[in-house]
Amino acid sequence: MLFLEAYADPANPAISLAAAVFGLLIGSFLNVVIHRLPKMMLRETANFVAHERGEAMPHGDRYTLWLPRSACPHCATPLPLHHNVPVLSWLLLRGRCGECKAPIGMRYPAVELLSAALFALAGWQFGAGLTGLAVMACGAFQIALAFIDAETMLLPDDLTLPLLWLGLLVNLGHRIVPLQDAVLGAAGGYAALWLIFWIFKLASGKEGLGYGDFKLMAALGAWLGWQALPFVLLSASALGAVAGIALMLAGRHERGQVLPFGPYLAIAGMLALLFGSDWLTFGLYDY
Repeated sequence: MLFLEAYADPANPAISLAAAVFGLLIGSFLNVVIHRLPKMMLRETANFVAHERGEAMPHGDRYTLWLPRSACPHCATPLPLHHNVPVLSWLLLRGRCGECKAPIGMRYPAVELLSAALFALAGWQFGAGLTGLAVMACGAFQIALAFIDAETMLLPDDLTLPLLWLGLLVNLGHRIVPLQDAVLGAAGGYAALWLIFWIFKLASGKEGLGYGDFKLMAALGAWLGWQALPFVLLSASALGAVAGIALMLAGRHERGQVLPFGPYLAIAGMLALLFGSDWLTFGLYDY
């Protein structure tokens, strides 16, 4: 830990550059998580249902974040190592599979570049000590959650719950907020969205939020403390409203259609984490 704290030097260009390269590599892995974790959940559910019915399990092969090797989703050709270089491979292949020439979505370089930018900013703001590394980890979790929710409307417990516990552990040492504020933030974050969920459901008969949103908000409270919850909730709501209006104007969203809320919570949470100050939290911090 002393070795890491020796590099806890914010506003250091060398640290930010190294963090950006590290972020590219992590971003490549996040693409695997975004693609595979929802599939793993669906396969597990299908196997469980089949088992309960006394039927043969439909998915007997091993499918994890590590196995099988990454392959083209169109032709199933395993990707050679030189096709797995973050961003560069996508550019050299012109966004297409090297074997079947099927298009590779923009999401892959976007996640890698976003991860690099977030890690660089975290390195600039916090250095490469334990706090900086913790913020990078938080950002990685939120990138994965945001893209999974955007694509599948799922916020997996496999990500939200570790993010919550990691936030509490990080704040054991008062690295971002005192532990008491983190615990209150976790409880308050969950309770706030739970209350909004039930008010909306009783008023409209519809479910405007999912329980994954409650858990993500609780995780953000564990990282940021209860003081940041108003900013996160208001900012996420505003971002979601703007995005919904923009999508409707573009003809890509119908009125009444549910939008995933997780991406906007993640954006607001990272803004508060990276740029948190009295003006972001309405002066509620008293230390």
